[in-house]
Amino acid sequence: MNLRQIEVFRATMLTGSTADAARLLHVSQPGISRMIGHIEVQLGVRLFERGKGRLRPTPEAHALYAEVEQVYRGVQRIDERAKAIKAGSGVPLRVLASPSTLLEIVPAAVASLTADYPDSLIYLESQLVRDMVRLLSNGEADVGISNLPIDHPPLVSEVLGSWSLSCVFQRGHRFEREASLPISEIVKEKLIAFSPDTPQGRLVAEHYPHTLGQGTRRIEVRSGQVACALAAAGAGVAVVDNLTARGWHHDQLSFRPIRRSPKSLVYRVRNPDFPSSALEQALIDRIRLAFRGMAQRG
Repeated sequence: MNLRQIEVFRATMLTGSTADAARLLHVSQPGISRMIGHIEVQLGVRLFERGKGRLRPTPEAHALYAEVEQVYRGVQRIDERAKAIKAGSGVPLRVLASPSTLLEIVPAAVASLTADYPDSLIYLESQLVRDMVRLLSNGEADVGISNLPIDHPPLVSEVLGSWSLSCVFQRGHRFEREASLPISEIVKEKLIAFSPDTPQGRLVAEHYPHTLGQGTRRIEVRSGQVACALAAAGAGVAVVDNLTARGWHHDQLSFRPIRRSPKSLVYRVRNPDFPSSALEQALIDRIRLAFRGMAQRG
């Protein structure tokens, strides 16, 4: 018996007549009668006794119906599972992200995603590139959001957006009077500098190799959030990525973009050996849209 035959037989058992079964399934009564007759011929047994407009199930029909109900419940479970997957609750999503993207861009995208998929289950972790590579390569995470390019087979990357550099400083600083800042003015201040092996440190060293060397380096850090905390406390000014400058909120901190700042890219990183889920793609679409909006706002 195929699924359509099972559906017709079950409806006939539930209603007790081909007319009622036809109404239940929204089809014609002759079609139901022909299907029941075909099932009986196919099985080689009589399933119903006909009389006075009603059908009386035979013992064989009752035995078959018990099995049919088990199949029907299985189909219902499949349908429920399919609906759960569509709603985002069928498959958990494991996301790794560079720290600077977790201050605003990624959290906002996750919040939007969970609003649209309230039953979804999302694991979100801050990871450095080396750990991101290991976890994605082993299939222990689904997707990475990295502010550094990753060239490590079998992982593949695609661009989601970009970040640039800003200067952060304590509120009330003379820099607040400016809409943007030239690097030549920033180096006149006490500098909170990034270690050269950080993404921010590499970008600064690459584009300002001589100019920043003129500044007074009092403190060296590895984290944009630490640089912002120090700047807010009045320890100096810092050149940080604009993701951190925008996302690190403190009532004593201000920031301004750096004129003609270089840009660096943010990537989606994934393992092509493990296909993406619809939930993952929905998150990526939101992150890409957030970067586009940030670029339009300048």
